[in-house]
Amino acid sequence: MLNCMPVRLPSRSPFRLYTPALTLSLSAALLPTFAQQAMAATPDAQAEALAQQADQRLHGFGDSRARLTMTLISPSGQTASRQLRVQTLENGKDGDRSLMVFDTPRDVSGTALLTQTRVEADDLQWLYLPALGRVKQIGGGNKSGPFMGSEFAFEDIVTPYWQKYRYSLIGDQKCSAPAVTLTCTVLERTPKDPNSGYTRQQVWIDRQDLLIRRIDFYDRKNTLLKTYTASGFQQVQGQWRPSSMLMVNLQTHKQTRLDWSDYQFRTGLKPADFSETALKRTR
Repeated sequence: MLNCMPVRLPSRSPFRLYTPALTLSLSAALLPTFAQQAMAATPDAQAEALAQQADQRLHGFGDSRARLTMTLISPSGQTASRQLRVQTLENGKDGDRSLMVFDTPRDVSGTALLTQTRVEADDLQWLYLPALGRVKQIGGGNKSGPFMGSEFAFEDIVTPYWQKYRYSLIGDQKCSAPAVTLTCTVLERTPKDPNSGYTRQQVWIDRQDLLIRRIDFYDRKNTLLKTYTASGFQQVQGQWRPSSMLMVNLQTHKQTRLDWSDYQFRTGLKPADFSETALKRTR
């Protein structure tokens, strides 16, 4: 599935586990802006405008560090947990970079994924497997594959820049969060990348804070494959972040839960912290 080749990080190129990417600070002044645009725009243009504003929630943090617990849940309810460190760097027009490092269990300790998300070009990903002592690049045709046995695909572990999709507007629906019922605008977005494992995605964006609460993923047969939900949103140093993400595979009935903690922002990370050398020294 993976193509073995040496890493060559581009010096210039046109990155939210989500980070997943995965998050999220927007001035309240933007909320009436969308309403004003919506009055004059077509439904598809309204959908794109809302996606663009929600995308701004992913930016403006500079760099970040966090701890992550990944829990794999079988159809029968059995669980297996993994501990990771995650760091992210906004890098302007060169795209965001992220580094995810597994600390436990022992059989995957030191395994690391380096991602460079780019607005106007293919995203780049490299996986370091310490048992082999080599770095393998994730080919475009393989990014729909599962990330380390989870229900998150490699393509889910990138910043979902709004420019990478085409949009249509579905409408408003109720969407629930702990202790509150919200109104979400539901958009349908179609990936422009022909290598994507999804034909389309339906995205729930709450109208109060412009946070993505849910995504339904449809596979290449246009059948509902997975549902992603984010919960426990909180503001840390002015940045919105979910404390939990759940991906449920509706075809296999497997699940993966991501629990985030210890967020830190503007910690002084540099591009050199996201290099081939950094990838190999992750232990």
